[in-house]
Amino acid sequence: MQRFSDAPMEQVSVNLVDLQGSEKVYFIDEKEIRNLIKKSNPTKKIGDIDIPALEKKISRLPSIDSANVYLNLNGRLNVDIVQRVPVFRLNKNGNDFYVDRKGNEFPVSRIYSHPCMLVTGNVKKEEYIPLAELIDKINQDPFSKKYFIGISKVKKDYNLLTSEGNFKVEIGNLENIEFKVKGFKTFAEKFLVFQDQNKYTKVSVKYDNQIVTTLNPQYEGNDSILTVRKKQLSKIPELAERKQEMIRKKTE
Repeated sequence: MQRFSDAPMEQVSVNLVDLQGSEKVYFIDEKEIRNLIKKSNPTKKIGDIDIPALEKKISRLPSIDSANVYLNLNGRLNVDIVQRVPVFRLNKNGNDFYVDRKGNEFPVSRIYSHPCMLVTGNVKKEEYIPLAELIDKINQDPFSKKYFIGISKVKKDYNLLTSEGNFKVEIGNLENIEFKVKGFKTFAEKFLVFQDQNKYTKVSVKYDNQIVTTLNPQYEGNDSILTVRKKQLSKIPELAERKQEMIRKKTE
């Protein structure tokens, strides 16, 4: 490229690459990259471009996954850029940022908001990738994608927030996720669709081979059920006392 050393840097090709199967994102545009290139080469001569340094500078932009900077045989500067694609948006300790499927954090943009799952709570960095895998599974299943609109972490337990009713689906930790989501889906399709969605406040699938529901005390139809349950609970001490009395009589 010696013959282009003194040539003016007139032609710059910026290519925002969309990887196959990835969603389109618009965190950065060509104009921003061209301005950065101009500032990095005040003389505007091809020979004065420090390509490795320019590539590092572009790659350090928070929304950039990778950058490849090179000169072609005609002396044109080419910049190929792959942007980060958010899997979820995390609200943690008052801070709001995106996380990609590699577990990389990057800030929200002032010019573009990417539609993705909202997650809240004290999510640890080592949980980012398993959480991204869970969200990928949700997005690939039409039922789950329609049903689940958010995720919250309370203490150590994760909850899936639903688009129907006011209940949450407690999944506990991020292990055996496929089994847990499949269990809830079966429960919803065979039972929940025939119920008023406001009847419950929580459906838990965190325990193996169990689905535990929590009734909504504000739901009028639950009044009689909760009343019976309270009466049953109030009898527990009395029943325990009777059992102890029977044991004493047998031993006398």
